[in-house]
Amino acid sequence: MDKKGSGKFLHGFTVLALLCLAGIAIFFFLRSGGAPKISLTPDGESASYGTEFTIKLSGARGGLVSLNVSGVQDGRRVEFINRAFTAEQKEYSETFRLPRQSGFKEGPCDLVVEARGRSMLSFIGRGKSDLTRKLTLDLMPPRLSVSQGIHNVNQGGGGAVSFTVSKPVERAGVVVGDRFFPAFQQKNGEFVCYFAMPYDMPPASFHPKVLASDKAGNEATQTLSVLAIPKVFKSDKLNISDDFLNDKMSQYQQLYPELTQPVEIYKRVNSELRKKNVAQLQEIGRQTAPTQLWSGPFLRLPNAAGRAGFGDQRDYYYHGEKIDHQTHMGADLASVAGAPVPAANSGVVAFTGFFGIYGNCIIIDHGLGLQSLYSHLSQIGVQKGQAVKRGQIIANTGATGLAGGDHLHFGILISGLEVSPVEWWDEHWIRDNIIKHVGAAVAAPAQAPAQAGK
Repeated sequence: MDKKGSGKFLHGFTVLALLCLAGIAIFFFLRSGGAPKISLTPDGESASYGTEFTIKLSGARGGLVSLNVSGVQDGRRVEFINRAFTAEQKEYSETFRLPRQSGFKEGPCDLVVEARGRSMLSFIGRGKSDLTRKLTLDLMPPRLSVSQGIHNVNQGGGGAVSFTVSKPVERAGVVVGDRFFPAFQQKNGEFVCYFAMPYDMPPASFHPKVLASDKAGNEATQTLSVLAIPKVFKSDKLNISDDFLNDKMSQYQQLYPELTQPVEIYKRVNSELRKKNVAQLQEIGRQTAPTQLWSGPFLRLPNAAGRAGFGDQRDYYYHGEKIDHQTHMGADLASVAGAPVPAANSGVVAFTGFFGIYGNCIIIDHGLGLQSLYSHLSQIGVQKGQAVKRGQIIANTGATGLAGGDHLHFGILISGLEVSPVEWWDEHWIRDNIIKHVGAAVAAPAQAPAQAGK
């Protein structure tokens, strides 16, 4: 064979070899399409009958065939999920709990998931995937021992409770409606929780309950004995002038570049931005010390006259037309322009900066989810993470944000929810409603750290 013929032969052989390799690759690619991918969450090792598992199947390019889920303990297998799928279904998700009728007992148990998928080549058959999660079943819920006594809680006000739990828990606190107020374990082993009745919750619907759940998901609850005290909140009518809009809306123009009319910007700020700020307050509320940093009644801005109060119902009018309705969540205190603002109590600065409707703002964390808010400031004299003492000057009053004139908007928050500040100015209220219920657990306030988180 001459060189030319030899070259053609080698070229043809190479092409044939590449085609064979490509065919083999395609064959295995199509065959692998029959085996689904299995995802099982949560990935913890402890479980109970209350643990909620989620299975997700994906990646079966030829479609799913079946799903089987079983529990295996001491050689006994209990199947409790058996699903068959149509040819078109390629993904599947299901949430489940271990069935109580399965008869599983505390101790080791295997959770076995088996899934089959169709191959994209029918003569190959089905691809199988399996996953085994080794679990330790913990079926005993924690036991709660809650401090005795009736809690007198004002609508829009706060309260406190201490309790002990019989075993280590992952989550503990007080549930009020759809809100959860976290509790913090103290050196003496007790948990302490500040909680509140939202201003817009009817007292008849206020049924706070202590909740504790362990790593396996076992939960224990106990309803608190409360006297829910209704409050009547003042109604107010505010006229929004063009001078106010022209003066204030430039602060927010960049947030709504598509709007040119100041009144339209105001509507968005007063509703949308307000809601965003409320959500941010809840996030900041999670940045709290696990111990009490405050002591004694909270300070009120000295020599200041009260203006708007907590829970005031405000109707906003522009040129005689009602354009909005909101609730004032704090206390407005007016003194001389640029008045020095003291820290209401000791703690650590959790936030400083321009904060939406509040303008220049400071938030101080006092531990256990309790925080104080100072807004509309002209000057800020502290930094985030800085420890402050009760009475220390931290800022000056101003008219930033949506303020119509120089004043301090002062707020108290419990786990990010604004509550009536008036209670926290009252030493008798603090003694009767906070210290009375948690005094033994937080007898000596902790020293505020130099930096948050340290």
